[in-house]
Amino acid sequence: MSKRRIGGGLALAAAVTVTMAVIAPVTASAADATSTAASVSRPQDDFNGDGYADLAVAAPDATVDGKTKAGYVAVMYGSADGLKTSTKQVFSQNTAGVPGAAETDDQFAGALATDDLDQDGYADLVVGVGGEDTVAGGDNSGYVQVIWGGAQGLSASSSLATGRDDGGSWAELGSHGALTVGDIDGDGAADLVAVEGNYKLRVVKGPFGRDGATNGGEQVVTDDSDPRFLDLAAGDVNGDGVDDVVGTMHDGDEGDARRITYWQGTPDGLKQGVWVAGANGQRLQGGESLDLGDVNADGYDDIVVGRRDGYDSDLMTPIPKGGRIAVVPGGASGPAGAKVTYLNQDSAGVPGAAEQGDTFGADVSVADVNGDGYADVAAGVPGEDFDGVTEAGSVVVLRGGASGLTGTGAQSFSQDTDGVPGTAENNDLFGWSTRLLDANHDGRAELAVGATGENANAGSVWVFRSTASGITATNSFTFGAGTLGTVAAKARLGSGFAY
Repeated sequence: MSKRRIGGGLALAAAVTVTMAVIAPVTASAADATSTAASVSRPQDDFNGDGYADLAVAAPDATVDGKTKAGYVAVMYGSADGLKTSTKQVFSQNTAGVPGAAETDDQFAGALATDDLDQDGYADLVVGVGGEDTVAGGDNSGYVQVIWGGAQGLSASSSLATGRDDGGSWAELGSHGALTVGDIDGDGAADLVAVEGNYKLRVVKGPFGRDGATNGGEQVVTDDSDPRFLDLAAGDVNGDGVDDVVGTMHDGDEGDARRITYWQGTPDGLKQGVWVAGANGQRLQGGESLDLGDVNADGYDDIVVGRRDGYDSDLMTPIPKGGRIAVVPGGASGPAGAKVTYLNQDSAGVPGAAEQGDTFGADVSVADVNGDGYADVAAGVPGEDFDGVTEAGSVVVLRGGASGLTGTGAQSFSQDTDGVPGTAENNDLFGWSTRLLDANHDGRAELAVGATGENANAGSVWVFRSTASGITATNSFTFGAGTLGTVAAKARLGSGFAY
């Protein structure tokens, strides 16, 4: 699942040209790696196979070798002590072994995903380049690449798919919010699912060879409602062992006509999409961000959708003011839309108050932060104002339980929270993106937060530890262009994370 936003802030006068640094991650010896592999299962986002989840963070607006919005992706590796800035890599299209070349407006890393595409036991990083011009598809036809995982971390790269000419419209394959990976036919191999031309899903079926080629064929699933996709995620909503795909979108130019669509995975691929309907039989309002996870621990992935704010036409929509979270339970028959529940900042126990422009739920991530077996939800609130500062931003962590998502025990973090590095400032947009992942393999997910407006839109990322009581600000840290050795100006680091 890929995340992305736009932000405000002061512009810097000019970008300074630097070459993208590639810093090899620290890895275990062969004997240590063997021992680790025998005792620790490898997470889906473990690029070097040491049993610890790794973090990939996007900066698609970054300048690379003087090319504005060429983009890069930075990777931090997990360890027994969690994510470590000493083990990092930065990839762009000017990195040796990565196909293509950094060009203005390519927006490399506009969408990111992770999975083991070549079935070698190491997670691979899938990168969307929505602004790429290709021979086959023309201007802005888009491009999807993979950077391969291995014992030494990520290295080498191959092409997976290029956008195709679609009657003159821009395909923008691999663009913002339009990419996910999952086993949608149940054959044990990861498949690539990407939006092409706004209105169709293009499925490239695995397994993939190390050259990026596949013999699995392709499937195209069209939607004739003229949609504009906002986010995609893959997971097992109906518990049959085959990944399904869920998308949130709006229809054509009707920006307030949000909806949620569900494509069931089967041995023959994805079924035709169906709208997720509520108890009244009408389609549920969707949002801009979604993730899947088992919030109530019943064995089915639930659909968690974040919606930034309400609209004038939302008079009959439950609590959209200031943004909200909707949870649609999964079940044997698929999404149980009639059982949807909603939370916003006016819900009991949720920190803050619902105010127009807060954008509560602008980005959501789902995982278990306290090790109790229930998936929890991190919700970005990048529009949050406090102490006379506008759009400083915050993140709220909501708890899962047997009855679903609740405000009871919710936590809130910002740059004004004791122990959190930095200072809350106008237009920081802290909470623009969120990512929960278990980088130290203790059974509890840590929290990564992107603030794309930090330092005049340079952007930065914060990392929070987890405990049996949940997320803590103690020993939290931040990193940005200075740590990565990249161009800071208008990079908007933290625009999204790989899922």
